[in-house]
Formats: sequence, C-alpha cells, structure tokens
Amino acid sequence: MSVETPARADCEVATLGPCSVESPLAPVFGAFEQAGPVGHVDPDDRVLIEDTEAAVAARDPAAGPPPSFEPARARRTLFFDPTATTVAIVTCGGLCPGLNDVIRGLVQQLRRQYGVERILGIRHGYLGLTRAHRDEAMELSGTMVQEIHQAGGTFLGTSRGRQDPAEMVDALEHLGVDLLFVIGGDGTMTAARGMVEEIGRRGRAIGVMGLPKTIDNDLPFIDQSFGFLTAVARAADTVRAAHAEALSVRDGVSVVKLMGRHAGFVACYAAIAINDVDLVLIPEVPFAWGGGNGLLAQVRDCLDRRGRALVVVAEGAGAEHRDDDEDVGPLVRDRIVADLTDRGYEPVMRYLDPSYAIRSVRADTYDSVYCVQLAHAAVHAAMCGRTGAVVARWRGRYVLVPMTLMTDVPHRVDPAGELWASVLEATRQPTRLDDQGIRIGADGG
Repeated sequence: MSVETPARADCEVATLGPCSVESPLAPVFGAFEQAGPVGHVDPDDRVLIEDTEAAVAARDPAAGPPPSFEPARARRTLFFDPTATTVAIVTCGGLCPGLNDVIRGLVQQLRRQYGVERILGIRHGYLGLTRAHRDEAMELSGTMVQEIHQAGGTFLGTSRGRQDPAEMVDALEHLGVDLLFVIGGDGTMTAARGMVEEIGRRGRAIGVMGLPKTIDNDLPFIDQSFGFLTAVARAADTVRAAHAEALSVRDGVSVVKLMGRHAGFVACYAAIAINDVDLVLIPEVPFAWGGGNGLLAQVRDCLDRRGRALVVVAEGAGAEHRDDDEDVGPLVRDRIVADLTDRGYEPVMRYLDPSYAIRSVRADTYDSVYCVQLAHAAVHAAMCGRTGAVVARWRGRYVLVPMTLMTDVPHRVDPAGELWASVLEATRQPTRLDDQGIRIGADGG
C-alpha cells in the first residue's frame, strides 16, 4: 500500500472514560486463557503498521515505539452497562454487498453476547438523523434481522448528502442513543468525525464507531473492504461474458465499465482474474488517445493480432479527457468506434456496465464471514468506550483505526506497485498508453 506511515500518536484511539462494568463475557476468559491467547485484549498487544525488515531498520530508535494499532477484541470490563445502553445503527452512501450481513451481525452480537435490549435502526442514512426524520427510527429485534443477510442492499435504507453534525447529535440525544454504529465510506466517516467533535464540545458520553464500507476498496489501513471480493467475482463474470462477445464476431470489441471513481482496484482484480483483457484503464494511470502506444492504436493492434479487443475501464479513469459529470464508459466506446470506422475497420462493439447490478447483490460466503467478524470486533471495541474509530482488518487482525487516519489518507492503486505490475503482465499493454510506453514480455497473440 502506497500511503505514508503515520506517527504512533496518530494511531491512538479516543476513549469515553474508564471501564468499570464487568463484561458478560468475562466468565469465559479464564477458559480462553488456558487454551491460548484467543480471549480478551492484552493491554500490551499492538498490531504493527509496517512489517518489513527495511521499515524496522529505517526507524530511529530515539523515536520511541513503532506506529501500531490497538486490536479490537473483547475486554474484561466495559464502559457501557449493556442493560442500560441504547444503541443505534445507520448505513450510508452507495450500496455494497454485505451491508445486511453487518447489520445482522451487530444486532446479534449486541443482543446475544452483551444483552443490549434497545437497538435502533436509523432509516435512510444520515437523513434519518435530521429533525424531520429522526422519529422514523425503528427498534431492531433478533427476529427482525434473522433473514436479512439473504438479500442484497440495506435493510435500513441509505442516502447520500451532507447533514449538519449538530442536528445529527441533537437526534442522538432526542432518541436517547448512547452508542452509534456508522457503516459507510470516506464521506460517511468524515461526517461521523463531525459528530464526534460535536459530542466532545457538548461533553456527552456518546460513542461513535465506524465500520468501513467501500466497494471500490479505496479506504486505507484495510486488508480489503467487505463486499470487495463479491464485487470482483461478479465483475469478472461480466468481463468473461464480454470476452465471449468479442470472440464471436469479426473485429469484435468489448468495453466493460466497472466501479472505481477514485481507485481502480475492482478493474485490476477482475482483469487479472480473467487474464484475457487487453487494456485496463484506471484513475491512477493517465492515458492518451493517440500516439504509437495510445489507447486507439492499441485497440487496432489487438484487432490486427488477435481479431478482437477487450477493454476494462474504471469509472474514474480518463479524468483528463472529460468533464466531471461525463461518463467515461460511453466516451471510450464512442472514440474507439469512430477511430476504427475512420480507418476502414467494421467494428462490432459491445458495451457492458454492470455496476448497479453488482452493488446490489448479496455477499458471497467469504464476505459474509468477514462481515460477521467485523461486526463482532466493532461491538467489543465500542462497548469498552472506544470512539471516533473505525474497525478494520489489518495484517489479518481486527484493529481500531482513528477516523482521522481513515479519512485523511487516500488508498489508491500504486502505478509502481505489485498490483499494477500484475495487470501489465496479464494484459501486455504498454507501461504507458502514449508514445513512451514499453510492453512487458515477448510479442505474440
């Protein structure tokens, strides 16, 4: 990952106060400890951000302990008394596979393991925390969420838009909420930070815990976001179908537009998975239309060598060629058709955009497991009074990342990194789609 390593102090998570309530899970910790370190958090246990010898060797010993994250696991004592705590859950932003799995996991963990009796579902994202809609919140029971993971979308509804943090905190106070779980992406977490700051100004002990949701996988300090593998699998199915379409006709060209407004992870992984894609366009790597190695010349080369061309484009690619509100997929499609027609080809174009169909599917099994584990870790941390943090899986462990780090540091495909190198090897497209690009590997079909 090509993000700058934060300082140790920037990794510390805020807490609402000391933990003095015995956890309902405390009686089982003794058995855990006899079996091995699988129970409560050891106060000295930290998860290092960097894990290479070079990073360790480069550190100045005088700088103190290396930067690390606090693990998100159960503790012997809690800040919140579960029997007297009101919890709220809200989902925000675009749809993503696994949202219902996370909601269900939170409700079941809060009720079954901790005994929390009052859990509210905030309707339609942050809109449900405005004065006009705050009373639409509904109480969630275990029975109510029992089957919601069988469907895609979000049981609670969602929305986009900017709401006033003060008005949203007013809603939390109006509803008597002690602890809010926020499921969303970078914009959602930025708004959650605003609520945390407003709660601090009011001197209230209301916890805010984030669960990161981004189908584009563009949040930092996460091994991968929930729903991402499901999205890649569905995207790969579409790319595979596009390949079959291009193969079935003379001068067949298929263009597939996939999710990725700021980061091209879905496009990269889907292209590698199929291993028959000719060109991948992502936001992190500019491209030129013309020139010997430009996009249009490469499409013509594919038709001449292989009789077909398959192009995968992330929705945020080619910003240098379009207006902010212009859809890159049709732009690439139309430019390719115009160029080939002008040069005497008779292209048969197939354009596929599965984005909304992918966002709304239910999670695959692996993502379902991930969502439940993420929910469990979030409840453990939040009940102990941790606030202003996001639960993430980092180096295979569930940790707490301050919201400031999650929202201030972008996560993008590194053009000099291993993932993009794999794309170049799989596609054999030039390192740059302009006159300066160099093709990796031998010539051939």
